[in-house]
Amino acid sequence: MKLNEIVYKRVLTPNIKEFRVYSPQIAKYRKAGQFIILRIDETGERIPLTIADSDMKTGTVTIIFQEVGKSTEQLGSLEIGDVINDFAGPLGNPTHIEKAETVICIGGGCGTAPVYPIAKAYKEAGTKVVSIVGARTKEMVIMEMRIKAISDELHICTDDGTYGYHGFVSGKLQELLDAGLKADLCVAIGPSPMMRATANLTLKYNLKTVVSLNTIMVDGTGMCGACRVTVGGKTRFVCVDGPEFDGHQVDWNEMNQRMRAYLPQERTALDKYHEHSKTESKAAACNYGG
Repeated sequence: MKLNEIVYKRVLTPNIKEFRVYSPQIAKYRKAGQFIILRIDETGERIPLTIADSDMKTGTVTIIFQEVGKSTEQLGSLEIGDVINDFAGPLGNPTHIEKAETVICIGGGCGTAPVYPIAKAYKEAGTKVVSIVGARTKEMVIMEMRIKAISDELHICTDDGTYGYHGFVSGKLQELLDAGLKADLCVAIGPSPMMRATANLTLKYNLKTVVSLNTIMVDGTGMCGACRVTVGGKTRFVCVDGPEFDGHQVDWNEMNQRMRAYLPQERTALDKYHEHSKTESKAAACNYGG
């Protein structure tokens, strides 16, 4: 087996994939909350992905990602046996885990993947875990059984109401808090609007809230400054100071502006990738026909 080889692939939804990658050193040392940065090939973009799980016996690391741009679509096209050029980690600070009475763990969309190891670690520490998982539709709900296995309570939410609670995770959270749920901590991971809405809500209930930020990154060592955010009025680097921060202290407006800075270039890269893929498909069909 080769280092960084994909040994398992599963399609969770049409655009969400799960890989297990052979990387024994990362599997041995990683902790809940940490991430890797991968590069598909020598000319590829560096992609930060939180580690969803690992297995020291097999030396594998599990990553789950959504295809949203050129690099993630290209990553999703890889198959078992393919080797990822770079697979660096574990990076970032691990989640501070200590026993508490109750922790609420919220995953929105693909954010359910990084929430899983954190919820699992709290459960193993003897904490009551209340999990809330959200997705746009029933078909986009991921890891339900795995989250359920390590949760004392699991609440599923869908935007369109096709499964579970009809509405956003923040709506379900407010419903639970208004019904008397008491918690020591809320961990929320997912799209920026979801984390922001959750933090705004929990602030009203004086509930400590930790969010995991997935900003634009380049080197992952704090040298380039691409991942800088403002937290509590101070500049922080997500790759080395995070990825977890106090959700009540994040300057969400600034972070969202920085996250959108390269949208035109990202769209152009995706369009070129699609065009290139079409050309290759036509060429392959012609060669086969000949």
